[in-house]
Amino acid sequence: MIVRVMGEGQVRLDDTHLAELNKLDDELLAEMESGDGEGFRRTLTALLDAVHRLGTPLPDDSLEPSELILPSPDATLEEIRELLSDDGLIPG
Repeated sequence: MIVRVMGEGQVRLDDTHLAELNKLDDELLAEMESGDGEGFRRTLTALLDAVHRLGTPLPDDSLEPSELILPSPDATLEEIRELLSDDGLIPG
């Protein structure tokens, strides 16, 4: 699967990592709903770190269709609220 991190580029991830990313996505959604700013920032960082750790960056000139689009590391809680649907960032 191809993941786009806004403002950074694309990363190729194996589908076997979806469970780990879904766990972080669920945490991020709960923190967003509760307004837990510190938890939100911590979990967003962990989610993006996991994508970078588990994935392989695509070349900057590559433009593949992205299955997932994640916010930039400096996205605000309000910006994330706009991006999230009932399913979160990562489809289950």
